[in-house]
Amino acid sequence: MDRRSLIEQIPALRRYARALTGDAWAADDLVQDALERACVKWRLWLAGSDLRAWLFTLMHNLYISQVRQRLRQGPAPLELDAVEQEPAAPTGGGDDALDLQRCLLQLPDEQRVTLLLVTLEGMTYSETARITGVPVGTVMSRLSRARSRLQELLEAAPRPGASTAGSATVHGALRRLK
Repeated sequence: MDRRSLIEQIPALRRYARALTGDAWAADDLVQDALERACVKWRLWLAGSDLRAWLFTLMHNLYISQVRQRLRQGPAPLELDAVEQEPAAPTGGGDDALDLQRCLLQLPDEQRVTLLLVTLEGMTYSETARITGVPVGTVMSRLSRARSRLQELLEAAPRPGASTAGSATVHGALRRLK
């Protein structure tokens, strides 16, 4: 495994992890864990095969394991004494991005993963199927349901002063076929 080709994949891994987790810290931890696993298990990668798909598969499996572990542990208790003040609402500018992020996080994990791999990372249906370990037909079905649900979520909460063209543009970008 060439170190340079591994490093070239880090921005795509971070972008996908950030969209998947919705949190910069959790995304960086997920990428770090995936890269550590790749370094430990580098002998399992077949030279000449798609390094990007292999890394995304490692990260996908780690994410699923982390989600399952959190579900088994249950929610972490919140200590009200530790909260010093009300969280401040974000100001200006990124309302569309925040709405999209909020809506993405409301999708079921399997739909969000499929949607992000195909639309954000530009992977084909067969690459996405290989990474997620499901048939291509399942990828297509999950993608269709994710797009429909995302459109419903984006249209359900119009903000004052926001144009409807923004959601049409987002939806149009997500309709790209592979």
